[in-house]
This record gives sequence, structure tokens and C-alpha cells, in this order.
Amino acid sequence: MLAIFCNVLFGSAGPFIKLGYAEFNIANDLFLRILFAGVRFFISGLIVLAVDAARQRAFPRIHRENRWTILWVALTYTFLQYACSYMGLANVTGSVGSVIPSTSTFISLFVAHFIYRDDKLNFFKVLGCVIGFAGIIIACYTGDSLGGFSLNGEGLMLASALFFVVGSVFLKKAGRFNTGFTLTAYNLTIGGGLLMVVGLIGRSGGIRVTLSGVLVLCYLIFVSSVGFTLWSMLLKKYPISLLSVFNFIIPVSGTILSGIFLKENIFTWQNICSLLLVTAGILIVNKLAVGRGAPATEETA
Repeated sequence: MLAIFCNVLFGSAGPFIKLGYAEFNIANDLFLRILFAGVRFFISGLIVLAVDAARQRAFPRIHRENRWTILWVALTYTFLQYACSYMGLANVTGSVGSVIPSTSTFISLFVAHFIYRDDKLNFFKVLGCVIGFAGIIIACYTGDSLGGFSLNGEGLMLASALFFVVGSVFLKKAGRFNTGFTLTAYNLTIGGGLLMVVGLIGRSGGIRVTLSGVLVLCYLIFVSSVGFTLWSMLLKKYPISLLSVFNFIIPVSGTILSGIFLKENIFTWQNICSLLLVTAGILIVNKLAVGRGAPATEETA
């Protein structure tokens, strides 16, 4: 049940980010959207850092072998990934914004094939990727009300997925010397801080602060900090090959919540087909490929 809960949380991030844009009146200001992301992840990082300090009963420190690596993780996994994501989400529907990030699942398989000796492509992984990418193509070209694929919308969301994969490679390398808690705490804090600095320097207007907007921001901080903490606990108890099967819940919950909170019409044949294909692709690469190569994804939001 915790695995389902975590993935529902991760899937809800996209719709609630768009709600935050509306509440803070920042949908048309690129740098204010980046600032919004920075505040979320910087505070989330501080919370995870506090939890990690309580677990270790000492202030967590980055191993000297990871001092440069954690900067690359923060730059790619948080700063570039979420800068692209928060910019792109303003120009796509919530349902499309929930489906496209699943591309990282399929990109990871190809990257892992060339980097890791024990994680090669096989028939089921390739089949899952083909089916999954077919769903992404349907979502990008005909699945939203904004008129199809655009570089500043779907293109930025795809770039975000790519930076997630690149950041995951650095994160895996850093995992030899530090725990996932410590790495994510510094990753979110540093990456969130960079986003805040860029947003503050580039902004040209002000933010409309409302109680509902603050509540949305608090929820997104909850998703990142509590969601990650619970997911890390599950990873310590269960193999990732078992937990990754639940990743299909992310685009499903994101699409459903977009219909509920953003009042989008999610029952178009394009949305349904793309969601079914992406879900099938994720299940195939994570379920049928077990024993033939470990899944390559570990979701955070």
C-alpha cells in the first residue's frame, strides 16, 4: 500500500504545479516559475536533511569522493530537470505533463545498456520501449488541446526526462559512498538553491500570495520530502524490481487528478490510448524483464 501511496503522490505533482501557477499568477513569467520550483525543492531538501540527521544522530556529510559528483547530481537531477519541467508544464495540459515524464523509464533502459554490463537490453525491454514511446508520440502530437508538439512545451518536458536519466547516472555513482537520504538532501538543497537564485535574478514581476497558493506549495513540499522518505524506506526493505512495477501509477494518477483538479477532459481517445500504451510499456519493462536485467528507474518528485 505504501508503494501505491508514494506513486500517487509523485503522479499528483504535475497537476498541483499547474494549480500553483494559477494561484500565484506566474503561468506567464518564466523566472517566477523557476523561483517557485526552487522554493519547493530547497525547503524539501532541508526537511530531508533534518530527517537524515535524526536518523544518523549526527549532521550528515558528503563523502570527499562525492563532493564534485553531488554538484553534477544537483545540476542535472534537480536544477536542469525541474527548470525544464516547470517551464514546459505551463505550455501543456496536466494530463500530457503527467504522461511525458514516463519517457525517462524507457530512455534509462537504453542508457543502462551502454553503461552497465549487467543491465543489457532484451526482447521485453525493447518491446516495452516501443509500446511506451508509441504512447508518448500519441500524447505529444494529438493528445492535448494546445495543438500538438511544441519545443517550449512537450520538448522541454522530454528534455526534463533526459536530464532525469543523466542525473540518475551520477546519483548511482555517488551511491557507493553516501546513503540515498544524504545524497537527496544535498541534491535537493543545492539544486533548489540554484533554481531560487536564477529565479530571483531573472524575475521581472511580483507574486500574488494567497492562502490556497501557500497550501499548494506546502503540498508539493510534502510530495518531495515525505514521498522520498517513504520511498527510500521501501527501497531498503524491498527490491527495486518489485517496487518499479508500481511506476505505472504515476501517469495514471496524474491524468486522473488533472481531470479532477484542473477540470480537463481526460476521456479523449488520444489520452486513453497514450495512457494505456505508456502504462503497458512500463509494466512490460519492469515486470516481464525481471530476472533478465534490473529496472533502471527510481522515481522521485
